[in-house]
Amino acid sequence: MFMPRALSVALFTTVLLGGVSAEPLKIGFVVTMSGPGAVIGQDMTAGFKLGLKDAGLDSGPGAVQVQYEDDQLKADVGRQVTTKLLEQDHANLITGMIWSNVLLASAKPVLDANAILISANAGPSELAGKQCNPNFFGVAFQNDTLHEPGGQYAQTKGIKRLALIAPNYPAGKDALNGVKRFYKGEVAAELYPALDQFDFAAEIAQLRASKAEAVYFFFAGAQAINFLKQYDQAGMTKTMPLIGAIPSLDAIVRGATGTAAIGATVLTYWDDGFDNPTNKKFVDAFIADQKRKPTGYAATAYDTATLIGAALKKVGGDVADRKAFSAALASVDFPSVRGSFKFNTNHMPIQNFYAGPIVADGEGKSKIGPLELILKDHKDSFASTCEMAGK
Repeated sequence: MFMPRALSVALFTTVLLGGVSAEPLKIGFVVTMSGPGAVIGQDMTAGFKLGLKDAGLDSGPGAVQVQYEDDQLKADVGRQVTTKLLEQDHANLITGMIWSNVLLASAKPVLDANAILISANAGPSELAGKQCNPNFFGVAFQNDTLHEPGGQYAQTKGIKRLALIAPNYPAGKDALNGVKRFYKGEVAAELYPALDQFDFAAEIAQLRASKAEAVYFFFAGAQAINFLKQYDQAGMTKTMPLIGAIPSLDAIVRGATGTAAIGATVLTYWDDGFDNPTNKKFVDAFIADQKRKPTGYAATAYDTATLIGAALKKVGGDVADRKAFSAALASVDFPSVRGSFKFNTNHMPIQNFYAGPIVADGEGKSKIGPLELILKDHKDSFASTCEMAGK
């Protein structure tokens, strides 16, 4: 359960190096804890806490201090709580960040303060290219790369007319730009409903009228649930199949929509069935803790905590030298739930992407079927414009 206001977790022990007190790591974790986006914030918080525990950062001599804040899915609130974390709570690392609009509003005060900013979810194109910064890292994906496999999938399947729909905010624009970068067929419709919209009758009518062969959609949390239910109720699922990235078809969305997702195709960078020791440990621990399967949000939040722990170890617990700590974050080898993961020169991930069908699970709901590799060691399209060395 979330508290509606900030929740402070007392996990702080000063690290001593050679008898001298080093600057401790104080983390501000900013996600949505109230309203329709809270389900995502809950998943990320649970994953991050498990990651802290497994990295040995929640107790003992290596413990850190974490302050949790609610951005309320509002860019101005996100910036306010981030500024408070920096100025009042003296955080030197900010993480969380579900929404690209919140991240973009909050980035400047963090980076101006020479603090570290690690996004556990959002990966806006702006921070991948000319506005890249040595102190910024995107652990989940660069927004476009999450959807470029959808364009590649539609292209290889010979889909001649594809309709597109995503929320009208930075990640929505990045998403559909990513699809179009790899899809060379005809875009039959391109729709951008508001980020706080939950009735899609008009958009579904437009999609039907487009006569597309398939629809690529990107929504998350409650928006994804509402869209998928309404799309299925309109009889569209079988006549105009859906293609979507994992936030649109994750375990929470599928669990809330019964069989509505069956027949869709999901593109993903992670799956709870990935066969590596770190992922198995994470999934088992998450299920034991939350009594349900994790989503990609929880997985990348877990990876974020693991990354932080590995980088802290590499610098001996001393984060006062930001340049050294940033270099450690960029280069440290850590056991990712994804198996294969590393940062590009712009501090965005290089990783594999897969496609799989949504099939019946035999219990009146749905699950992800066998995955096929779509893009291997995939890099984003903005790194070439990032001049990290000059910053």
